This record gives sequence, C-alpha cells and structure tokens, in this order.
Amino acid sequence: MKKRLFTEGAVVKAGQSLFEIDAAPYRATLDSAQATQAKAEAALAQAAATLERNRPLFAAKAISQQEWIATEAAFKAAQADVGAAKAAVEQARLNVEYASVLAPITGRIGRAQITEGALVSQGEATLLATIQQVDALYVNFTQSAAELMKLRRALASGKLGRSDSAVVQVVLEDGSVYAHPGKLLFSDISVDTTSGQVLLRAEVPNPQGELLPGLFVKVRIEEARSDSAMLVPQQAVTRGVSGDTVLVVGADKQVAPRPVKLGGSQSTNWVVLDGLKAGEQVVVEGFQKIRPKTPVTPVPWSPAGAASGAAAAASAPASR
Repeated sequence: MKKRLFTEGAVVKAGQSLFEIDAAPYRATLDSAQATQAKAEAALAQAAATLERNRPLFAAKAISQQEWIATEAAFKAAQADVGAAKAAVEQARLNVEYASVLAPITGRIGRAQITEGALVSQGEATLLATIQQVDALYVNFTQSAAELMKLRRALASGKLGRSDSAVVQVVLEDGSVYAHPGKLLFSDISVDTTSGQVLLRAEVPNPQGELLPGLFVKVRIEEARSDSAMLVPQQAVTRGVSGDTVLVVGADKQVAPRPVKLGGSQSTNWVVLDGLKAGEQVVVEGFQKIRPKTPVTPVPWSPAGAASGAAAAASAPASR
C-alpha cells in the first residue's frame, strides 16, 4: 500500500480515489503485453501477405493443396495470437487501474484497515475500509407468527379494519420517538423455525445521520384499526392465569371486576378489544382503599399522578 487518500470518518463520493497501490509491477506487465501484441500484429500482417500471394498461385495450381492449407492455417493462428495479445493487454491495463482503489458508492467511510507500506496480496481478498450509506437505513424487526396469523384472521373476519398506511415509527433507547417515520418494505415469506418469528423490514430516512448501522431500536407500526377498542392504562389491568380483569365503577358507584380481552400495548396503555364500553370508568389507583359494597367517588386520573381512587375513562379507537 503506497498511500491513503481519504480522511477517516468523512463522506466520500462514488468514484473518489481512496488508496494508491504501487503500480510499477503492473505497468511493467502492461508494457510487456503491449509489446507482445505488436509482435503478434506483425506476424498477422506477414501471414496475411503470404495468404494473398499464394491465393492466385493455388488457383493456377502452381502450389499444392497442402501448401495452401498450411498458408490458411498460419493466417488463422496469427489472428488468434493477436486476439490473445489484446486480451492480455486489457487484463494488464485493468490491473494498473485497480492500483488506484476507487469508492464504489457514496457514503461515510470508516477507519482504514491497513496502513501505508503494508503488503496487499492479489491472491486473497483484503478489507481496506468500509463505506456505509447512512442517508437511509433498513430496520429489521420480527413479529410472532402466531400473532400475525391471528391478526390476519381478525382482518378477514372484519373484527379489525385494515390500516390505510404502513408507516413505521422508530423508538430510540431513551424512549423518544425518532423524528422521521419510515415505511414498511416487506414481510418475509417464511417463519424462523428456531424462534417462531417472521422477519419484517422497514426503510427509515436518516438525513442528519442520527441513526447508525447496528443500532438497536424499537418500532411501532400500524397494521390494523379497531374502532371499538379501548386504551386503558396498564396499571389498571390485573393479569392472571385465568384471564385479564379491570375494576369498573358502576352507575351505583360500586366497584366490580370485569374480564377483558387484550390485544397488545401502545406506550403505557393496553389495547382492550372486548369487555369495556366507551365512557365506562376503570380504577387506576387507590386499589387498597376499595372495600366490598362500599361506594367510591371516582376522580379523573392523569399519568403525572392523581388522588386516591382515581378512575380513567376508556377511550377509543385504538390501532395496532
């Protein structure tokens, strides 16, 4: 390796020169190949002249058929030698060009994997540097095959409506939502036999380079809509082996448990598909103060905190 021509970590353009390899041996090979080509072309010219000189002699039967066949064979062999010489020249020229390593794509280049003066072998692949295109990134994520089939059955039966978009939101490690939503590209056609998951891929724009390749993120994608589903704070739901329940405040201010059917989560809320109606109040805090057959006085609840016995009204619609 003769010279490095880029700044590590910088953005490089397609076709930009990155490394310069010592090309002296390749230039010598090119010169030799060009000389061989010139010699072959001279031999071809001589063979062509001999062919044209012997043509009328053969027609006049002044030379034997065997001599004429030898003349034609010599001409064709000279043509083949010129073709082989041209191919050798082209190969030698390519080797000289390859001595200048160019960027195949536009992107951000990492650190150089070799130093100036290091030996680069032609016989085996040598990693020189890595270029990453970070203006748009692919996000690979998985979904349970069982959940996907359940969703498709719900869509087919009309229990859920199809979403009009396939917008993907990226949630970063600190819980914040990435400013640029992406789009779903495809869902794999097979299930991973080891995990029972289906691979999905989304493309996310990255104009500021905030996302880096290899980063772990969470995604949100709206696959279907349910106009009758409710969003209920997760702390209001009691989960157990016998099912999920919430405490509902009735018209008589009495609290009673109600089984519900959950369909997933959104942020800090559960999506309740069945068991609640719009406007019903569920208990979110103050469970320890509830007594059997004792009326309660529900008050509005907010995530920032509220008084004991706070209740939240179920809201609709929800999406998955």
